[in-house]
Amino acid sequence: MIDIVRSVRLWFAPERIRTEGATPDYRFSLANERTFLAWLRTALALIGGGFAVDQFLPDLSRGWRVGLALALLAAGVLCSLRAVDHWMRCERAMRRGEDLPVSRFPALLSLVVAVVAVAMVIVVLVGWEA
Repeated sequence: MIDIVRSVRLWFAPERIRTEGATPDYRFSLANERTFLAWLRTALALIGGGFAVDQFLPDLSRGWRVGLALALLAAGVLCSLRAVDHWMRCERAMRRGEDLPVSRFPALLSLVVAVVAVAMVIVVLVGWEA
């Protein structure tokens, strides 16, 4: 639990990371930042998709609409939180000369998006009203 609190504190005080290890090649830090921004774009797309499902599919039964919208919104929230956590962990690993951290999150996110997509296919094939 204490490690989690320390990690979250680093999100808001990234200058503290400079006390660890040596400064990596700037190209690697910038690549890490571009990856972070790509994850944020993905999070924004998921959040936008959640709002779109809720707002633009009024004929869809309430259960389906809310379920799909919440799944997309939750995936967007998790993606944005994971983005900053992964950015910080990679930056720390590069400074320490360690291997970059691995994650199961991309697989989990892919599964959530696939499940939502399959649900949307079912809704389209069966029809809007349930």
